[in-house]
Amino acid sequence: MARKLKTFQTSLGFYDLAIAAPSMKAALEAWGAGSNLFHQGVAKETDNPDVVAATMSKPGVVLKRPAGSNGRFGEQSGLPSDLGSGGKGKRREGHRSKRAKKLAPEISERDARKAAAEFEKEQKRREAERRREEAARERDREQREKGTAKAQAALDKAEREHAKRTAAIQTEVEALEKRSLAEDHRWEKEKERLQAAVRRARE
Repeated sequence: MARKLKTFQTSLGFYDLAIAAPSMKAALEAWGAGSNLFHQGVAKETDNPDVVAATMSKPGVVLKRPAGSNGRFGEQSGLPSDLGSGGKGKRREGHRSKRAKKLAPEISERDARKAAAEFEKEQKRREAERRREEAARERDREQREKGTAKAQAALDKAEREHAKRTAAIQTEVEALEKRSLAEDHRWEKEKERLQAAVRRARE
């Protein structure tokens, strides 16, 4: 059975984020938070009727607006317009919350079930997208490994060919050295014989 959804809100970077989720853990996962923002005091459950209405219309989808603004949450948002105002936008928001506080909208059981089902659908979509991205990364890794293995195999083959050619050249060098020594030995004998003939001729 689908769990009842709650609306959670936080601020990350230039944006305020909100989501309808069944738990704080689910909200943190959807936000991609690397730490528990609720324990750190920068995330909370909200009953602001405008925020609740926006998130319940798109359960499981991370909605955002410029940080510190009072604008509507949506799937797309521009950057804050008062980045250099020294936090004036936040003071305006605090003033507004003191001025008027609306009651959270009543959500029927039927709408709550529908929102919870849509959250689960969105969660499954995100998980499927994550699996596709992981599969793509795995394919890239396998292709890199195949490319590396192919390049390594070519290098190993070239090294073997080089070693073979070097061994053949070494064999030729040794054969030439042997022939050279044999020729030196033959020449010494021939020279001695001829020198002896020259000496006899002079006598």
